[in-house]
Amino acid sequence: MALDNDSVMTALAGVALPDGGTLVSRDLIRALVIDGGTVRFVIEAATPDQARALAPAQAQAETALRALPGVTNVQAVMTAHGPAPKPPSLKIGQHPTPQQGGPAPINGIDRIIAVGSGKGGVGKSTVSSNLAVALAKQGRRVGLLDADIYGPSQPRMMGVSKRPASPDGKTIIPLQAHGVTVMSIGLMLKEDEAVVWRGPMIMGALQQLLTQVEWGQLDILIIDLPPGTGDIQLTLCQRTQLTGAIVVSTPQDVAMLDARRALDMFAKLKTPVLGLIENMSTYHCPQCGHEAHLFGHGGVAAEAAKIGVPFLGELPLELETRIAGDAGTPIALGDGPAAAAYATLAARLIAGGMA
Repeated sequence: MALDNDSVMTALAGVALPDGGTLVSRDLIRALVIDGGTVRFVIEAATPDQARALAPAQAQAETALRALPGVTNVQAVMTAHGPAPKPPSLKIGQHPTPQQGGPAPINGIDRIIAVGSGKGGVGKSTVSSNLAVALAKQGRRVGLLDADIYGPSQPRMMGVSKRPASPDGKTIIPLQAHGVTVMSIGLMLKEDEAVVWRGPMIMGALQQLLTQVEWGQLDILIIDLPPGTGDIQLTLCQRTQLTGAIVVSTPQDVAMLDARRALDMFAKLKTPVLGLIENMSTYHCPQCGHEAHLFGHGGVAAEAAKIGVPFLGELPLELETRIAGDAGTPIALGDGPAAAAYATLAARLIAGGMA
C-alpha cells in the first residue's frame, strides 16, 4: 500500500488520548506533510498544560507511523496556544470630555451637514441615507453618521450589521456600504436593545461617534439627527463646526409647525440653514398615473421663500422607497423617479458649494 494521507491519518486515529478520544477525533493534527518516506505533522494543543499531558500520545504517534511501510522518518511537533487574548473593549456612552475654544472641525472632513426635522415620521433618515448615496454616485467621498442614539435606523437602511472593529479600544473603524462610510450606535448594540441613558451619556456617545471614528478623508459628512430640538442637536451645534443644516418636512401644517421650531433652534445656535426639503410631496398612482398630494403640496417651498432660505427640492412618496430602505438598498442606487429626485438634490448641493 502506498504511503498517503489516508494511511497516515488511519494510524494516528489509533492513538488514544488520556482524557478520551484520539488525535484525529479530537482534531489535533495540523500541517500534515508526506515527503517521500518522511512524515511531518503538528499536534496542536489548546493550552500548555494539555500539551504536557499529550507528550505520551506524541511518542505513541511517532511509533505507530514508523511501523507503516515506506516510512523512514517521522517529525512531530507539539504546539500550545494560551487563552485567546480578549479584544480591546470600547465603551460607548459616557460623559463628554471638556472642550475648549468653541465648535471644532473634524480632521479630514471638508464639510459637515446635519439633516434635521422638528418631528418624527417625515422621512428624515430616508432622506439622509439616499442623499449620502446620491452624493457618492456623483463622485463625492461621503460619510453618514446616524446620530439618532435612541432610535438608530441607518444600519437597516444602509444594509450593514457587522460590529465595527476597535483595534486599540479607543478608535472605531466604520463600515462601508454603497460607496458611503457609515457609523451608527445601532451597530454597537443588539438589534432590539434599547438605549436607556440620560442626557450626559447621550452627549458623550455623540462625541465618541464624531471624534473616535476613523472617518478618513471625506468631502462631506451627513449627520442624521433625531427628531426634535434636544441634547443631540444642542451638543452637535455647540461642539462641532458645521457647514450647515438641512431641514426636512412634509407639506402639511402640523409638520411645518415643528419644522419651524427646528429652524428657530438652528438660528439660536448660529448654525446656517442650507435649505429645506419637502418630502412625500407627490404620489403617482402606479395603475393610472394620477398625481395626488396626500399631505398637501407646496407648504415647504412657501416657508423657504418666507424665511429667505433655499428650497432644495421635492421628493415623491413611493412604495418602492420604503421597500428599498427596509431592504438596505437605498432607492437612490437605482434609476427611477425617486432616484432622479435625489440625484437632482445632490447636484444642487454640489453646484451650490455645499457638498
